[in-house]
Order: sequence, then C-alpha cells, then structure tokens
Amino acid sequence: MPDLSRWFVSSEWLAAHLADADVVIIDGSWHLPTMGRSGEAEYRAAHIPGAVFFDIDAIADTSNPLPHMLPSPQKFAEMVGALGIDERQKIVVYDSLGLNSAPRTWWTFKVMGADDVVLLAGGLPKWQAEGRSVDDRPVQRAARTFHVHFKPDAVRDLGAVRANLASRAFQLVDARPAARFTGEAPEPRPWVKPGRVPGSFSVPMGDIVADGRLKDLATLRARFVAAGVDLDQPIVTSCGSGVNAAMLTLALDILGVKSALYDGSWTEWGARDDTPIATG
Repeated sequence: MPDLSRWFVSSEWLAAHLADADVVIIDGSWHLPTMGRSGEAEYRAAHIPGAVFFDIDAIADTSNPLPHMLPSPQKFAEMVGALGIDERQKIVVYDSLGLNSAPRTWWTFKVMGADDVVLLAGGLPKWQAEGRSVDDRPVQRAARTFHVHFKPDAVRDLGAVRANLASRAFQLVDARPAARFTGEAPEPRPWVKPGRVPGSFSVPMGDIVADGRLKDLATLRARFVAAGVDLDQPIVTSCGSGVNAAMLTLALDILGVKSALYDGSWTEWGARDDTPIATG
C-alpha cells in the first residue's frame, strides 16, 4: 500500500500549515462550459485563506484554438512566478467539487518540474463541511522565480496518437463518460463529433471517483483491468479536453504506473475531418 501523503494532504494538515512560508495553496477549480459555472467567480466568492487561483484557460497556450493546452515552459514560469510560486515550495491544490479539475493543475506542475505537489483530500467541500474558514479577499503573494524542468515524455500530441493507430505502442485510455465514448451522447462542444479514437479503452472518471475522492486502490486497479487495460504496458490518458485525463494519470501514478497525457484529447481528434472515429 503506497503512502498516500505523496499525493494528498488532509484538511487538518493544511489548517495547521496555512501560514507556512514554504507552503502555497492553489484553487484549481474549472467547470465544463455547459455547467454554467465559473471557477474564478467561485474562487472570488470563497476560497481557502491564502489560496491563489490557477486559471487553466489563461495559464495555457492561448495561441492554440484548443482549450487550455499546456503553455510553453517560459510562459508557465512567468505566470506562476507572478502568482508567487516556485518549484521548491510545497504546492497544495484543491478544487470546488472535491476532486475534479485539481488533478489537471497537479499534473501541469509535475510536467513543469515541481516535485512536491499534492492535492487536498476532499477539496473545498470537505474544508467547508468541517466549518473551516474561507475568504473572499484577493490574494497577492510576492513574486518568485519558477525554474522549469519540463518533462516532455509526460505529454503526447496528435501525431503520436495518430501514429499509434498502426504501431499500438501504447494504450489510449479515455476518461469521458461511457455514452460519450461510444458516441451515443453528444459532446459538450457542438463542433466536436461523437465517438472515440479507434482501439482506445474506456475508464470513465465517474468510475474511479466518488464523493470528491478517489476510490480505494483495489477498486482503481480492478476498474482498469476490467476495461482491458494492461497496467504493465505503456498508457496514455485522454478525455474531452485534457482535464479529466489527469484524473486517470493521478490514479495510475498511485498504482505505480507511469503514463503520459494526450493534451488535445477528444476536442482535437473529434473536431478534425482527417482522423478516424469509432462508435458503438
């Protein structure tokens, strides 16, 4: 059984370390456009004291029409440095749903070379349910210098996924709901066609998360195996736009399985006319 403190801290721990100079708290809340919610607006209304907001749509490659693609290492360093974050701190990430978009922020910092990045177990819902204080005041931390150590092997692009159709060099595992994977349900972005990358595997995020927490390790492992995923072979995670794929990456990491993430995910693949699509 792995020591989960490598991935999570408790609300009790965070409450005791709110004022620590080497601890930085990040609200990584994000919602699908169809939900009619704004992570930033919710942050402004109530956030954990001292937390800064990490906007995955702004700290991104905004020259790319795809949503929240990874920024360049230089842009990332500039923007998180301005937030008062460097790679030597202990970085604690949470979101407003418990465990939803925070893993994307966790993954981004890991890709950019931060080693001590953890998630708040239960996120903001648990924090508030325990009666802990929240704040609505803006947070301005002193700027720092973030030294990026980019890990290119953690990311895959369209070309790699296209080549994999023939090579089968890795297993592509999709975190979208099953009905979107089969093409029976429409995509939340109307310009994206329904379906999946041929040969991919389905492990819906909802199958591994319950009540804002990851399910137990035995259940996580069983879910991947039941989907036909070989945990001893290379894996690349995917989803709608690269957010929930990070949940699979997190679960796999806890299981001791390293994986990469297809950043463009289905929003890229399903919007093109030159990519094959499977349904059913």
